[in-house]
Amino acid sequence: MEIKKVLQDGSMFDPAVLELSTDAILQKFQAAVKVQTSLSLGIGYSTTASAPHTLLGGFKNLIAVAAETGYQFEQATAFLEAAKNAPASGGGGGAGPAAAAAPVEEEKPKEDEPEDVDMGGLFGDDDDDY
Repeated sequence: MEIKKVLQDGSMFDPAVLELSTDAILQKFQAAVKVQTSLSLGIGYSTTASAPHTLLGGFKNLIAVAAETGYQFEQATAFLEAAKNAPASGGGGGAGPAAAAAPVEEEKPKEDEPEDVDMGGLFGDDDDDY
């Protein structure tokens, strides 16, 4: 028997569409797994494909808490030491060690000041301009 045409959902195709290599099938499967993983991460539903990403996100949160609070555990200490010893990343041409030595001033919150907002004549207050 020889296939001349393939009919799917009212469309006709040549039989060449059935000739898929193993690599092509593997690529399509991997793309589908990526979509499924993204979807399950987005909606917060754990699957076998999304579990490693969820665990890694939780570990990153633990390291962030350890960095802020000073709490230490073996794995966090290893990551934090590596981060301290890593070269500074940035856009290059940077300020280097001099910028790292400069103290960072935190912006102080302003007292409750009334904010003057231009409403664009919303209440007819700019009628004098005409």
